[in-house]
Parts: sequence; C-alpha cells; structure tokens
Amino acid sequence: MLNAIALLLALNGATAQTMQQSSLRPVHTYSIVARDAATGELGVAVQSHWFSVGSVVPWVDAGVGAVATQSFADPNYGKLGLDLMRSGKSAPDALSDLLAKDDGREVRQVAMIDAQGRVAAHTGAKDIPFAGHIVGKDYSVQANLMINNKIWPAMSRAFENSKGDLAERMLAALDAAQAAGGDIRGRQSAALIVVTGKLSGKASVDRTFDVRVDDSAQPLKELRRLVTLQRAYNHMNAGDLAVEHKR
Repeated sequence: MLNAIALLLALNGATAQTMQQSSLRPVHTYSIVARDAATGELGVAVQSHWFSVGSVVPWVDAGVGAVATQSFADPNYGKLGLDLMRSGKSAPDALSDLLAKDDGREVRQVAMIDAQGRVAAHTGAKDIPFAGHIVGKDYSVQANLMINNKIWPAMSRAFENSKGDLAERMLAALDAAQAAGGDIRGRQSAALIVVTGKLSGKASVDRTFDVRVDDSAQPLKELRRLVTLQRAYNHMNAGDLAVEHKR
C-alpha cells in the first residue's frame, strides 16, 4: 500500500524530501465544511478509505469555526486554525497564515470556515489526483485521490440543492460524492460533527452531532444510521430539559 502511494506521489512530482517532512500518512478523502446561515451551526463531514478518519480530519468549535485537514494531513491545521479564528482572524486569513509557514503545503488539502461564514480552501499542487475543491456560500467541498474529477462538483450541487438541517445537507453531499465514484480505493470510515452557532461552554449542549464510523464496509450507511439515532436522543434530551425546568 505504501509503495503504491509512493509511486503515485513520484508520478505526481512530489519529492522524497517533501514526503519525509510530512508527519502523517496521507488521508485520501472527500469532505465538507459548512455553516447554516439561519442557525449559525457549523459542521464537518468526511469519508475515506482510511481507518478512523474522524480522529484526523474534522475540527470544529461552537461559535468559532470548522476545519478539514486531509491529503498528507497535518492536525496542526485543525488546532491552530481554530485558535487563529478564535483570536479574531477570518478563515481565509487563518488558512493563509498557516500555509505560509508550512513547507509541505503542496501536499496538503485544507478547508476552513468561520462563524461569520467566511470560507477558504487549499488543494496543493502535488496532491494525488484526482484532487480539487469548490468554495461556495457558507461551505467548501474538497477531495483528493478520487476516481474522477466529478466528486467535488457533485458534492457542491447536492449541498446547495438539499433540504433539511446542516447534518442532513452534509450527509447529502457525502452520498453524492460516493454516487459519483468516490475514493479510488473504496471506503472504510466516516464522521460528522455539528456544533451550535454560539458557544455555551457546555460540550453536551454545543455539540449537537458528533458521530464516527471507524471501520465499516458501508461507512456512509452506518453514519446516517448514527445521525438518525443522535437526532432521536437530541429530542429526548430536549424533553428531559423541559421536564427539569417544569415547561
């Protein structure tokens, strides 16, 4: 597997030095970062033929922003990107700052959106094809090592044309990516996180969806099942809270 990846990188012009500088193995995947303009909710959804992609790619903080870091993924883009946005930087400025300091930027793929809906994405020139992204109003979709170049346009159309809450619309984008061909190696794991528009300081309140499928033959099907289950528990928790406050 690693030999095949090394060959693909060599064919795509990546140098051995760049590979050595990358601290993690590549995460070839498709993802979406998005904001619901009506509620202020922020989210990330992702699928990959990679074990436990949810532990690497998605980073979200209520009232701050959302980040997806993939390809030769550097988790620092998640942590530092959120820190910069928390300090007042826009998502485009935060991403620009981090890329300027990263010698491995040409093998990165990163997208960021802030609480005001400002969004930016980067697809490195040496990302393994097919790779690309589309930045739209309140969202960005991105993918690398795809079976064709129709994946991210399909995600964009699905997100823009779907109905429902942010979680449902991001699931529609993931389903569209898979229907268009998906990851050239297949599928294995997926994750979805949605947070509220304003930070309350209580994780149980701020994170309305936080579900992961670490290893499955049908990760998107299982992810959707878990989102449905989480939605039911969200309603139950709201009912419990109403009882607690005698409403």
